[in-house]
Formats: sequence, C-alpha cells, structure tokens
Amino acid sequence: MDPRVLARIDHLDLLARTVVEGFIGGLHRSPYLGLSVDFAGHRQYMPGDDIRLIDWRVYGRTDRFYIRQFEADSNTDFTVLLDTSRSMAFGHESVTKLDYGRYLAACLTYFAAKQRDRVGFVSFNDQVVEYVPPSARHRDRILHTLARIEPGGRSDLDRPLWKVAEASRRRGIVVLISDLYDTPWSIRKALQRIAFKGNDMIVFHVLDRAEIEFPFETPAEYQDMESGEAIPVLPDRLRERYRELVAEHIETLGRILRRDRIDYVLMDTSRPLDHALFAYLSMRQRLTRVR
Repeated sequence: MDPRVLARIDHLDLLARTVVEGFIGGLHRSPYLGLSVDFAGHRQYMPGDDIRLIDWRVYGRTDRFYIRQFEADSNTDFTVLLDTSRSMAFGHESVTKLDYGRYLAACLTYFAAKQRDRVGFVSFNDQVVEYVPPSARHRDRILHTLARIEPGGRSDLDRPLWKVAEASRRRGIVVLISDLYDTPWSIRKALQRIAFKGNDMIVFHVLDRAEIEFPFETPAEYQDMESGEAIPVLPDRLRERYRELVAEHIETLGRILRRDRIDYVLMDTSRPLDHALFAYLSMRQRLTRVR
C-alpha cells in the first residue's frame, strides 16, 4: 500500500480495489457486515466467533457450525471534497499531494460504496470545479472524474464549502482532503458551515514530508506555487523556525477542529493509505455506537 508503488497502477478502480480489499482482508471482522434485520447469509464458524451468532437450525441439519451474517444498515450520504489548487501539485520524493489525495478519495469512495452508501464528490480550488451528487450509482462516475483531475487555481475553502453546504439536503458524512494552506480559524469557519448542518466530518490534512521537515540544504529562491511570489531562503538559518511554525499550525488545527467534533488526521504522502481507511472506519464505528 506504499503510495509510490500504487502510483504504478494506472487504473483508479483497480488501485482502490487493491487497497480496500487488502485492508478489509487484514481486519478480524468485516467493516460492512454488522447486526441488523437484513439477513446476508452464512459462513463457517471460526474460532473466536461469537457463539450467539451460530445458526443452530443449520447445525441440526448439517452437523456443522455456521454463523449468521447480517447487512449493516449503513446507507448514508458520503461525500469527498478534494482540494485541486496548484499547491497540491507539490511532491518532493514521494507522489504529489494531489495524486495522493486522488488515491485516497478513490479508496474512500470504493470503501463507502461497498457499504452501500450513496457516494458523492466535489473538487475545488477557489470555486467548485466538479460536482457529483451523492448516489448509490455514482462510484464509477467519481473514479472517472478523479482520473482526469488537474491542479489549478488558488486555494480558498470559504466559497466552495459554502456552496457545498448550501447544496446539502441530507445529513451524511463529509470528508475533506486538502493541504489546508490557510489560517486555522478561517479553515474552522469554512468547515462549520457543513458541520453545523448535522454532517459528520473528517479532515485529512495532506502534506509532503518535505513540507513538515524542510530537509533542503541549498540556499535558493523558493516560489509560492499559487501566487508565483519568490523569496530568497537560507535553509540552515530558517529550518528550525519553519518547523516550529508548521508544528504550531498542525497542533492548532487539530485542537480547534476536534473541539468542534470534527475528526482531524494528518497524512504525509509517504504514509500508507490503509492508515486513512482505518481512521475513517474508527470514526464510523464510533458514530454508530453514539447513535
């Protein structure tokens, strides 16, 4: 699940299926099978299974232990918001942030569709670029949309997320994937419009490791990818201060978003995608218990 290995897979459907099926196979129990009134089928009993789920009538007929499985009543609106601004095109040694975000969006969409959720998608920079409304039939459409995305424009969460909030007609789960190059309080304000409509939110803060650690050694002019502004930088003099500012930005974001009950996950582009899937699944299971 190394992003650099996944980058060799051209087809997003195959990439998402590879990651998600591998992730599900590594869990002790399936994340999309639970307890509800809809019967799904039987499987053979395995050591460690709950004996309360054994179908004794089947045992009486076959003299073998089988477990009853039920489909989880999990149908909800699931929407991914992907930042496609020019800053997302940065990549130092791993894949670019946009490609990583693309892979992550594809995997989460595939994962949610397997749970029979209605999946939707929005790409944005300083405005909404692509919009696919949530539907049980839109998985393939979203994957095709993700495959043709190109970086462009400047990042601005406020206007596009306001439009997303206005278009929202039902409560659901909203995932934001972005490098979040704005002040923490501006980000919080933009996200609150969606969260306050009753949506559950998870934010994946995608950064290249070089943006966190600033490993550069050579004095040079460093150019802003969105504004084009260039400034001379002496890395040895500025590295420690830069790291302090980035760490402060990350800590403040996590603190204020979690205070608003918005899940926050920092992902650098060298991190395996199953970490993000586990973060999403953990949030989902917690929400299920609360409800």
